[in-house]
Formats: sequence, structure tokens, C-alpha cells
Amino acid sequence: MGFLKWVSVICVIFCWVLASESSAEDEFRRAFPIVVPDPGHTKLQIARQGLEAIQRIKTPIAAIAVIGPYRSGKSFLLNQLLSLSCDEGFGVGHMRDTKTKGIWVWGTPVELVIDGVKVSVLYLDTEGFESVGKSNVYDDRIFALATVLSSVLIYNLPETIREADISRLSFAVEIAEEFYGRVKGQDVAFEPAKLLWLIQRDFLQGKSVQEMVDEALRQVPNHGGDKNIEQVNQIRESLAIMGDNSTAFSLPQPHLHRTKLCEMLDSELEPSYVEKREKLKQVVTSIIHPKVVQGKHLNGQEFVSFLEQILEALNKGEIPSTGSLVEVFNKGILERCLKLYNQQMGTLLLPLPEDKLQLAHDESSKKARKLFDEQHFGHYHAEKSVVKLDDEIQKAYKSYLLANEYESSRVCEKLYTDCEDKMDQLQVLRLPSMAKFNAGFLQCNQSFEEDCVGPSKKNYEQRMAKMLGKGRILFIKEYNQRLFNWLVAFSLVMVVVGRFVIKFMLLEIGAWVMFIFLETYTRMFWSAESLYYNPAWHAIVTTWETIVYSRFLDLDRWAIPLSILLAIFVFYWRCYGRRKHGSISLLPLYNSALRSGANRPRTD
Repeated sequence: MGFLKWVSVICVIFCWVLASESSAEDEFRRAFPIVVPDPGHTKLQIARQGLEAIQRIKTPIAAIAVIGPYRSGKSFLLNQLLSLSCDEGFGVGHMRDTKTKGIWVWGTPVELVIDGVKVSVLYLDTEGFESVGKSNVYDDRIFALATVLSSVLIYNLPETIREADISRLSFAVEIAEEFYGRVKGQDVAFEPAKLLWLIQRDFLQGKSVQEMVDEALRQVPNHGGDKNIEQVNQIRESLAIMGDNSTAFSLPQPHLHRTKLCEMLDSELEPSYVEKREKLKQVVTSIIHPKVVQGKHLNGQEFVSFLEQILEALNKGEIPSTGSLVEVFNKGILERCLKLYNQQMGTLLLPLPEDKLQLAHDESSKKARKLFDEQHFGHYHAEKSVVKLDDEIQKAYKSYLLANEYESSRVCEKLYTDCEDKMDQLQVLRLPSMAKFNAGFLQCNQSFEEDCVGPSKKNYEQRMAKMLGKGRILFIKEYNQRLFNWLVAFSLVMVVVGRFVIKFMLLEIGAWVMFIFLETYTRMFWSAESLYYNPAWHAIVTTWETIVYSRFLDLDRWAIPLSILLAIFVFYWRCYGRRKHGSISLLPLYNSALRSGANRPRTD
């Protein structure tokens, strides 16, 4: 009993799920508006209820749209293709005004397998042309939207092909020329809709329907140069070129009493019509293909996004144009191209020399333009998108120029400040050294030349040259005077050291000679500057420079530590060295003289 109970529960749940799915399918088994006119009946707006029916589709979508004059039997034709009665399918009207407003879709797609791929086929009913109370611009928007959305575009025409019917295809021709072209052997946009000329009449005066279409598309003589005839002839020429993308089909009238068609069964309709209708279904099935945008099949969600893009473009401006379509479709591509440009430029380490930044800009622009050429929509109107891409790249480049100028100024200012501090330090060396000044000067100049790059370098080079020049002049001006003062002080220190510290007579004598020479020479020749041209002074300077600074020893840096070590050594030698080793010396020291004088015997 327990087992049977569980089986019963599972069966109930399964039946409930099936019933729910069936209920959901029944909910969408009707026609929904996807696009409706605005209150002014000039532009189009989205109808969300219909879009929900499309968004739930997960498989690739193909759309069949029927266009044509109002009251030409478009809705009835769609019901016939779907095998639906008028009560079930699209609304059919027999009054003077049109029944269908905007664009409607049958909520339950027809499932087909095309080239091994499961495809959901949508059927679209459009508002008829030339109905009462509408503008031609509104008709153009309906026609353009159906042209771009559909995979098969059925042009439903009663009796014959008029000049106005051909003129209405001008937008389709422009779209074909813009989007269906090939660039470098690659499709750059969505695949074209197959155009099916459907002529509804009982006889064709001995001509086939294809011959009738060919004759309608034949060039009309225009000896007077009429602009309207010239424009229609251009459309004819383009349609003739697109001949491999179009099909012609004739369909006889279903019955003489057209107002009662919805009440009739197939057995009551004209047999020739029923036969032709079934052939039409086969023709439509044979030419249908999934909607492809940039090489990709569209599911329900993507198809709705595609529709919204098209509607945005067609509503832009007073008159719909292929240019606005191209601009909207290329919007995302332009963003990707600009992102690629910024990624390439973002890898640069600023600052850079202006020529290198220009070269990087050219390379990045070239890559962005190549990406645009590979992916862009449009053939003729794409030039506007190219101009916009160039403008956006130039704007981005200007920001990089400003950033490069800022970084260049920041780096050069830091180098200039560092060099200025370096010059100030060299001006106040404890032991003045021309060699050390020149080494610091050269190092500062080299680091500036290597690291200061970019647009600010020229300006800072002038400032740097002035600052280094002034620093060099000031150092040279004070160098001799500071060295003279140092030598005078050094000679006096050596006198004290020779007499009282190490008591070395020759050191004291040499120090006195140096002091007397420095002091008397300047007194004799009136100024110290005259000393600086003396060969003896040059020899002193050379010796000083050799002692004070070399690549192995910087005495200015080690002067204090060496002085401390020397003082410790002298103190040690003075206090302990002489006790241990005695006072024997070959040099004339003050101590030996004093000691010998102290031991001499006194006389009377």
C-alpha cells in the first residue's frame, strides 16, 4: 500500500507540472504587440507584454514579417501560414481603417530544424501602408523595422507592382548597401532578409510572376532628367543586383467573397489557392534561416535587445535613416575600440619624449582602427562613425598629452631641485675642491639629461643651464679665496703642532715659511688675486686637489674621522710611545736640545 501511495503522489505531481506547462503555453498562444505607435502616430515605442513572449525563447530565432498596403490581407495571410482561424490568430479587419497598429508577434513560435539547428520561427504582422491618418515617416519606420528584424520579408502586393511599391524599398536597399556589404571578405553586420515578392492575383496575362517582377525592376527611360525617376531607377538597379536574395511567388485569390474568408473552411476556398498556399509554406520554410548579427545567432533576450537598438536608431531625428542605424549599431564597437586604445596607451610609463608618445599614439590608433574595420556596421554611413572614433581617440590623446606634460614637469622639477641642492652643498664644502665640484656638476648634468624627458625638458634645460652656470661662476670666484684662507689657517696650525705637539722643528719652519709667503706676497702685490696667477700657486692648487679629492678618497667626507684618528695616534705616541721607545731621533727635535742643555755642568 505504501508503494502505491508514493506512485500516486508522483503521478499527481507529474500531471500538475504538465498542466502548468500547458497553461503557460496557452497563455502565449495569441498575438501580442511588440511595437506600437506613439500618441502622435509618427514614432514607435516598445510594448513590453509582447517582448516577454519573445524573451522566454532560448533557441536561435528566425522572423517572418509580412509588409504591404493596408487592407491587402496581411493578417489573413499570416493566419493561413500558421494554419490558424481568424478567431485564434491575428485580428483581421474589413473596415476602411487598419486593424493592426504597429507590429505584432504570434506568441507561440513554430519550431523548425534548419541545418541541424533547432530554430524558433516568429511571425510578425505589420501595420499597412497608406492608411488613413498616418504620415509617410511613420510608414517608413514600420517598414525599416520589419526589414531589419526579419529573416524573410514577404512583400504582400495585391494585383500588381506599382511605382510607389518600388519606391518604398529604398530604405531596404540602403540597409542592404550599408549592412550587407563585405569588408575584406568578412561579413561585418547582420545577414540580409530574404525578400519574397508575393503577388495576389488570379492571372498574370501569360507572364510568370518572376517575369512580372523583372519587368517592374527594369530601368525606365529618363530623357528629361526627372529626379524622382532617377531615384526609382537607382532603387531598381540595386534591387536587380540583390536578385539572388529575392524570390517571386504568385497567390490567387482565396474566394470572391473576401469579407467572409474567416468563416470559410479549406474545403470552401478555391482549390488553386489552397494548393498554392501549401507551396508558399514550403517556399518560406526553404528560404528561412536564423537571424544572425555579427556572426552570432540571436536567442529571445538578444533579439529583444536587437529590437530596442533598432527602434532607438529609427526614432532618432524626424526622419528615419540608415545613418542613424549605423551610428547606433557602431556605438558598442566604438566603445571597444576606444577601450583598446586606452589599454595600449595605459601601458606607457610617463613621462616620455614627445616623438615616442606620438609613435605610441599612432600604433594604438592603428590597432583601434583595425578592430573597427573588422567589426563595424555600415559601408557608406560608417564614415561618420570613423570620424567619431577619430574624435574620441584625439580627446583621449589630448588627456595623455596633458598627463605626459604634468609628469614631465614633475620629474624635471624634482631633478632641477636636487641639482640646485647639490650645487648649494658643493658651495659650502669644508675642504674646497674643484675636482669634486666638477664631478658633482657632471653627475647632476648627466642625471638631468637622462631622466628629464618630455615636453618640459626644453624649458628646464634653459633653467638648468643658468643655474649650473651661476653655481660654477660662484664656486670658482670663492674657490681661490677659500683655499687661500685654508692654507693660511693650515700653516698656523702646523706651527702650533710642530712646536708644541710633536715638537718637530722642520715642520714648524716649513709652516712659518708658508705663512710668511702667503702673507708677504699679498702685501707686496696689493691683492690676493695676483697670487692666483703665480706658478707656485698653481703647484699648490694641484697638490691640494690631489690630496683632497680623488676617485679613491674624498677628504672632505673623511676629514673629521681622519682628524680624530690622527689626534688619537698623536696622543698615544706623545704619552706612551716615547716612554717605551725612548727619545732617540735623527731629526732636530726640541726635546733633545732642551735635554742636552739641562745636563751641561754650570761654570763659575
